Amino acid sequence: MPFKRRQFIALSSFSALCLAFLTSKLNKQSASSSVNVEEAKSVKYASTSEIPLRFVSVADTGTGDKGQYAVAQAMTRYYKRKPYELVVLAGDNIYNNGEIEKINAVFERPYQELLSQGVKFQACLGNHDIRTDNGEPQVRYPGFNMQGRYYIFGQDLVQFFALDTNHNAEWKAQLTWLDKELSSSKAPWKIVFGHHQIYSSGHYGLNQPLIKTLSPIFQKHGVQLYINGHDHHYERTRSINGTTYLTCGAGAGTRSVGASAWTARAASKLSFAAFELYSDRLEISGIDTKSVIFDKGIIPVKSI
Repeated sequence: MPFKRRQFIALSSFSALCLAFLTSKLNKQSASSSVNVEEAKSVKYASTSEIPLRFVSVADTGTGDKGQYAVAQAMTRYYKRKPYELVVLAGDNIYNNGEIEKINAVFERPYQELLSQGVKFQACLGNHDIRTDNGEPQVRYPGFNMQGRYYIFGQDLVQFFALDTNHNAEWKAQLTWLDKELSSSKAPWKIVFGHHQIYSSGHYGLNQPLIKTLSPIFQKHGVQLYINGHDHHYERTRSINGTTYLTCGAGAGTRSVGASAWTARAASKLSFAAFELYSDRLEISGIDTKSVIFDKGIIPVKSI
């Protein structure tokens, strides 16, 4: 389904000439890993005047406490500098038990200024969210824009695939759906998000069941990015079989995090992630509550 955003309108009006240029860029671009800010200095990209598609992501937000408000205020300050119209909300939207009656305190009030500007939140369900009526009140809540427990949105340049990664998810049907939708997608950028971590150096660590079930599908269809929460820290991996894994679960509180061989940057600080997506690259920034950019990474688009 198409985004209702000014940048998307510009992107979706590509002429045939622009599409030909994009195809040429994709064919010339080699499949390579995400890079940190030091590595990015040595990567040369063709200059482009195209308007980036901007969005942010955050997870494990729904406490209504000062930590959530601090992150929300940082997201608002970033919006005023670099307007965006999409927030990927990667689960645990309402603590502790997904009670929809708390929605004003844990969502509508913290993000009031963003919502008043028409910023659209696209959510998925976390493990706390399903404790009340299996998360159905949140699926039906208009502000989360969920089109089911798993769903797809986006258009020409990028498509997003939202998953239900909970233990009681309809896994067989969902995996079949994901494989089919990724296979039929014509978008050069494919981004998947769900609540649970796959690669993490934090409290929950590696998620072997999801490494077994989801990672091969990502590799098969060239998914460049997976966004998650669950672990309450920020962590960006290097490319793992072509996919970068981004944990952004420090939207209201934090836990300690270490580092693994595949870690590009990890930090235990209240934060969110910001993205600028071009036809040939995705630029990722980790931003804390003081609006300091503490991480910068680049994912080049892969060849088809």
